[in-house]
Amino acid sequence: MKVFIVSDSHGLTKELIEIKQRHAYEAAAFIHCGDSELSSGCAELEPFIYVGGNCDFDRNFAKERTEEIQGIRFFITHGHLYNVKMTLMNLYYRAQEVGAKVVCFGHSHIAGAEMINGILFINPGSILLPRMRKERTYASLQIESGQAIVRFYDLIDGQELLDLRKTFTF
Repeated sequence: MKVFIVSDSHGLTKELIEIKQRHAYEAAAFIHCGDSELSSGCAELEPFIYVGGNCDFDRNFAKERTEEIQGIRFFITHGHLYNVKMTLMNLYYRAQEVGAKVVCFGHSHIAGAEMINGILFINPGSILLPRMRKERTYASLQIESGQAIVRFYDLIDGQELLDLRKTFTF
């Protein structure tokens, strides 16, 4: 199972289409963690599972979603309502409440992944305004045979950024 995750696209459209086309043959799902600045239901956000962020003003955006993807429970939110720029503890407690094994979030524009007490947290960075590195990033999560591999990709050429890859026992 492989899921692709983006966040903080801030109005980009052709880039979302490129990511979908680039990975359509291998994706079980696509997730957008908010701040798309697009309209809910627009073609560019299909087939993404998406939420709204602090820069999304369409009232039809959910603030958070819990989704089962091939038997794994995902919690998806932007992160601004959980103070993710300061701590992941609020997000961790919410993930526990909803029984999530994977949390996808954005807001900080900083790409990274970490496991906290059996819950995997993934921030794909930003495909428009990255922080802490120059590459405009998105991520994938591949789960098979008890391993979770999180990969990050450069938006421009789709190449994996090997220094960011992380593997977890799942």
